[in-house]
Amino acid sequence: MTDGTEVERRWAVFDRWGPHVLLGCGLVLAGATSEELGMTRAGWYATAALAVAAVALELGWQRGSGKPSTAGAWYYFTRWAISLALTWFNGFFGVYAVIGYFTADRVLPDRLVRPGLVATAAVMASSNLGGPAQLHSWPTLTVFAALFGVHLSLVAVFSHLGAKEQAQAEARASLIKELERTNATLQQALDENAALHAQLLVQAREAGVADERRRLAAEIHDTIAQGLIGIITQLQAVSLVPDPELARGHVDRAAALARHSLGEARRSVANLAPVALASDPLPAALRKTVDDWSDRAGVPAEFTLTGREREPHHEVSATLLRIAQEALSNAARHGRPSRVGVTLTFFGQEVTLDVRDDGLGFDPAALPERTGAGGFGLASMRARAERVAGSLTVESEVGQGTAVSARVPLLSHD
Repeated sequence: MTDGTEVERRWAVFDRWGPHVLLGCGLVLAGATSEELGMTRAGWYATAALAVAAVALELGWQRGSGKPSTAGAWYYFTRWAISLALTWFNGFFGVYAVIGYFTADRVLPDRLVRPGLVATAAVMASSNLGGPAQLHSWPTLTVFAALFGVHLSLVAVFSHLGAKEQAQAEARASLIKELERTNATLQQALDENAALHAQLLVQAREAGVADERRRLAAEIHDTIAQGLIGIITQLQAVSLVPDPELARGHVDRAAALARHSLGEARRSVANLAPVALASDPLPAALRKTVDDWSDRAGVPAEFTLTGREREPHHEVSATLLRIAQEALSNAARHGRPSRVGVTLTFFGQEVTLDVRDDGLGFDPAALPERTGAGGFGLASMRARAERVAGSLTVESEVGQGTAVSARVPLLSHD
């Protein structure tokens, strides 16, 4: 489709060269038919003078604004008078007069467009009969009237078609502007969405840091601190027991508590950051986590990946990995399962993590806010998922095992 600028460029070329070309064609045709039409030497002199005047008019016409104006009206009707005079000497100069049809709506003010077209139609109708000089009898006047009617009809038809085309062009231009505004609004919405996305990730990161601090504090209180209290109690008991064998028993229990507390401290430090994601994408990190857990717990565990694998944002990956680690930890502590299955599913713009076991199960309605001895409870897992605009559901029944499902937006890097 040719755009408006290209159309205007072509019209500018036509306005500059069209009148000269059509005038030249008229002169050639007049020269070829001068003897048959009986043009006299005086007629040729007059024709030559009119042709020079026409060329001078075109050269003097200023096309600066390209908009209808009073100057355009003087130009149009002066050219019309020259074309009328030329057709008086030779009707073939109608090929020059026809240019009035093409320029009326572009140089004449609106109120003069219709009169200008009617005047041009009159010249064209007379040129079809050989020129105005031939209108000297009633039969020729009758034929002229018929031809004039035909030209007026053609003018009406083409004016109507031109008006429809103009209306369609204006509608297209309006639609294009509306589309441009819509695209600008859409781009603004996309930019705002990207900013909100970035803000969400920052908030999720900050909330994750605060949550890790709370979780670590809870673990220290519930495991390491309790272990240290037990060690102190056992060591204090040593000084109160005179029997060396009983004292040795207290020392052994203190040493066991110390080893246990050391293990808990190491586990807490290891859980500060998902180290597994430093070198592997989420699916590989989950597979290793499941395999390591299976080796430690002595329980068969299987990892399954479904859907087209994509790389989620690191906040999403960290969230899902933490949820998987805690769900497996809860299964080992409380479920005593004989088999565990972990599934990671990529579907559309979401990623889902499912951890299922066939262990003891529990009644979710009877569960307190935090579960496990100082562990990362179900409420905290749910909070993790919600911080990245996701959700977590738990299905369990006593004696029927447990299923933990986390669904979060993909928030991928691609």
